[in-house]
Amino acid sequence: MWGALLRRGGRCAGGLRAVASGGPPWSQVVSEAEKIVGYPTSFMSLRCLLSDELSNIAMQVRKLVGTKHPLLDTARQRSLAEITELIHTAFLVHRGIVNIGELKSCDGPLKDMQFGNKMAVLSGDFLLANACTSLAQLQNTKVVELISSAIGDLVQGIYYENSKSSEENCLTDDIGISTWKEQVFLSHSALLAKSCQAAMELAKHSAEIQDMAFQYGKHMSMSHKLHLDLQPFVKESSSDTMAFSLNSAPAVLHQEFLGREAWIKQIREAQGKGNIMDYKKLQEAIKAGKGVTSAIDLCRCHGNRALAALERFPPSEARAALANIVYAVTRFP
Repeated sequence: MWGALLRRGGRCAGGLRAVASGGPPWSQVVSEAEKIVGYPTSFMSLRCLLSDELSNIAMQVRKLVGTKHPLLDTARQRSLAEITELIHTAFLVHRGIVNIGELKSCDGPLKDMQFGNKMAVLSGDFLLANACTSLAQLQNTKVVELISSAIGDLVQGIYYENSKSSEENCLTDDIGISTWKEQVFLSHSALLAKSCQAAMELAKHSAEIQDMAFQYGKHMSMSHKLHLDLQPFVKESSSDTMAFSLNSAPAVLHQEFLGREAWIKQIREAQGKGNIMDYKKLQEAIKAGKGVTSAIDLCRCHGNRALAALERFPPSEARAALANIVYAVTRFP
């Protein structure tokens, strides 16, 4: 979406404002961005794989390879966005694999769960293979290098997420917010950041512009992850307590302020019979500390850094749409 948006002209009054508590909701800004691009982005590639009409168009476009027709450049902007989405979807499918050893009888028949795992592996691999094939067809060595390294970052980040602590029966990692940010960059931000940079490379922009695109993608996705981590602590209308990761940003920041031993003590106190976690009790303990407000501040800090990167681009509808995405993920009740 980044490359397609920046290639479109348009008018936008004034510069960008710093993030604040206001701003349009996420669904609205995504819808507006899709209108500028000209098509909805979600699962476009999956529909393309099953569409005879689009396959015929693709066959005709392939005939342009080796020529300098401008249609080819437009197709390569769009193709990169779909490659990025395919890679993201492939890893989401792979994350759906369950640990057979941790299953309970209420989870369903073991045979069905094993079959589901096989389907998750095969489906994810199929999507990833299609993405890699399309990536090679872009015929740009630097873009291939960027996206390939992003796939490597994703694998490394997911490995960190799934690695077990050396402490037996430990429910949470002993990490600080700097380590948390490094891991989140690998597992969430690297793909978007490097895809934004690759879009600028395909459009033949300078190294400086490519770096600004990378910075926008990195900091916007960091803000988005922080926004998601904060939802169980800031939602006003939810009557039921939402379960949350004990390695989420508010919890990690809470641990930094409180200390590791005191944090583990709070976790143990929130565990009832059968090691069932009382998330309501733990949530109140975190909200009473500085973890939530610090996570909100960090979310807005990354949002402002994303907006600072956008300032290097001329005013346009595209820049406004990308800025609105930042405002949406830094908006809290």
